Amino acid sequence: METRSETPSQKWELNQQAFDKFLSCLDSDRNRAGEAYEKLRQKLILYFQCRSVTATEEHADEVLNRVIRKLDTGEEIREPATYVFGIARMMLMEVARKQGRQQELPVEIPVAPPQYDEEDELAAQVACLRQCLQKLTPENRELIAQYYREEKRAKINLRQELAKRFGLDMNSLRVRACRIRDQLQACVKKCVQGDKKFV
Repeated sequence: METRSETPSQKWELNQQAFDKFLSCLDSDRNRAGEAYEKLRQKLILYFQCRSVTATEEHADEVLNRVIRKLDTGEEIREPATYVFGIARMMLMEVARKQGRQQELPVEIPVAPPQYDEEDELAAQVACLRQCLQKLTPENRELIAQYYREEKRAKINLRQELAKRFGLDMNSLRVRACRIRDQLQACVKKCVQGDKKFV
């Protein structure tokens, strides 16, 4: 018989008690815990964005839900941030398999959480992303910043407004955004690797 801890995540429902338990794991002070949760969520969104994963907010929320579920079903989590990004890496591999892009994942990505500081890696990526954004033209910088805002229906409406503003049809807008994203991704990769000649 399947144990509770083995129940698929989609059958488990997030509840207030489980959420409060996770917040307590982040910080004993409720306000600081809430801030830590939001900070962690934003880092997850950036983590998926830097790896060209779509629906970044949904994936970030799913990672947090999986961690909360693990905690709720009795798993001990000593270092929440490290554990969270261990789950995020596993989800990244799931997404890559679904998208047929498994070969693009770095071969050195382990299943278990690594022993280095994930926050340092993300801080470097954020710094590089900001630097690379400054290399874009103001028009392209505005387009890419707006293109990935919002979710669901609001995202569709925003992209329709962007297409009108830039005099493009929806398909041309999508292509242009993808090109800018690919340019940024290549720039960030070179920057993180320490290549000072990145463009």
